Amino acid sequence: MNKQESRLRRAKRTRMKIRTLQAIRLCVHKTPRHMYAQITSADGSKTLVCASTLDKELSKKLKSTGNVDAAKEVGKLLAARALKAGLSTVAFDRSGFAYHGRIKALADAAREGGLEF
Repeated sequence: MNKQESRLRRAKRTRMKIRTLQAIRLCVHKTPRHMYAQITSADGSKTLVCASTLDKELSKKLKSTGNVDAAKEVGKLLAARALKAGLSTVAFDRSGFAYHGRIKALADAAREGGLEF
């Protein structure tokens, strides 16, 4: 089993737990260059809110898109958009990534922005 298969296995386990809770899900994905975050409906069929380092609002502000500062900005933007859409409580899906570094920075910024999870 390689690194990606292990991560996807962990992600599947988390997603099955969130599915049984019927909770709105905050999904996070990272690549070496960018951070992506979206809030999906409880059944996973619709994306309700999304934010990433590719957004024009953020790309002008950010010096680099693959670091902790960029992840914080994505978390703040996502939280602002979610509150504007009337969403306040979500379940955090880290997609099998370890909860440190950029994933933790995004989660903390989203919590500071008003999201609860």
